[in-house]
Amino acid sequence: MNKIKNIGVLTSGGDAPGMNAAIRAVVRAAIYYDLEVTGILRGYEGLVHGDFIEMNRKSVANIIQRGGTILKTARSETFKTAEGREMGYQQLKKHHIDALIVIGGDGTFTGANLFTNEFDFPIVGLPGTIDNDLQGTDFTIGYDTAINTVVNAVDKIRDTAESHDRLFIVEVMGRDSGLIALRSGIGVGAEAILIPEANMGVEGLIQRLENGRKDKASKIVIVAEGDEVGGAFNVGEALKQKFPNYDIRVSVLGHIQRGGKPSCMDRVLASRFGVAAVEGVLAGQSGVMVGQVNRELIFTPFDHAIKHIDAQQVSPAWLKLVEILSL
Repeated sequence: MNKIKNIGVLTSGGDAPGMNAAIRAVVRAAIYYDLEVTGILRGYEGLVHGDFIEMNRKSVANIIQRGGTILKTARSETFKTAEGREMGYQQLKKHHIDALIVIGGDGTFTGANLFTNEFDFPIVGLPGTIDNDLQGTDFTIGYDTAINTVVNAVDKIRDTAESHDRLFIVEVMGRDSGLIALRSGIGVGAEAILIPEANMGVEGLIQRLENGRKDKASKIVIVAEGDEVGGAFNVGEALKQKFPNYDIRVSVLGHIQRGGKPSCMDRVLASRFGVAAVEGVLAGQSGVMVGQVNRELIFTPFDHAIKHIDAQQVSPAWLKLVEILSL
């Protein structure tokens, strides 16, 4: 007989478009399987302090199209300590919660992995991060929306770049991962893409621009914020010294990449993951992340899902594609 009667759900770390769709799916799947569901506000910080709310069908009505997260999210220094995690465990016992579903990224799953190992408490994770930097899934919730936000913004920048014969250096999010920069850069036809995994550097960028077409009315360079050069402004300064005749401008897209309505892909992905997480908990899964690989749903242990060295590598085929298309 299944002992799980009440499932808790929280969102943690950076918000990502589609988190609300995931919450909605978790709540509705729990109700479908005759379970109670408890929302935990402000991630692990709310878990530690018992900031819980009862959730029902009405709680998740009309949220699938909303960005952000209705459960809020926050960093929690307290949860990083053994004492803090003990406080969280006691809160779960106090509120008769039998399992947790956590929606977030690398840091979220690192905390969940510690917690489930310390207390043998059932936890299943949903990958909610715009960086797409987790093993065990082809796409994370929020990634598709984020890259489409970048493409839409850079398309508009391209319009003004062509009007004034300008070179724009556009910085996108990706402190530890250049996947947003890579895919959106290909999508906008960027002349060059600087990402942490490739280490092109300023000299490589200069060479790419010197070898490119001289008659192009506009040039776009996409830079991941974590690239070794140090961001778009550093790249811009280096290029101004090498190409004093270029009209060079810098644009940092910032947190607009986190916001906005989730794309259809992210809504569907989040919905599939949410239902699979509840079914996984009921089937005895714990310490795992739901993911989609080759269109099939799979479960990956937390310690394999979080970042590894090989997760930071980008296939040479992608880098060659960028080189070919930038001619």
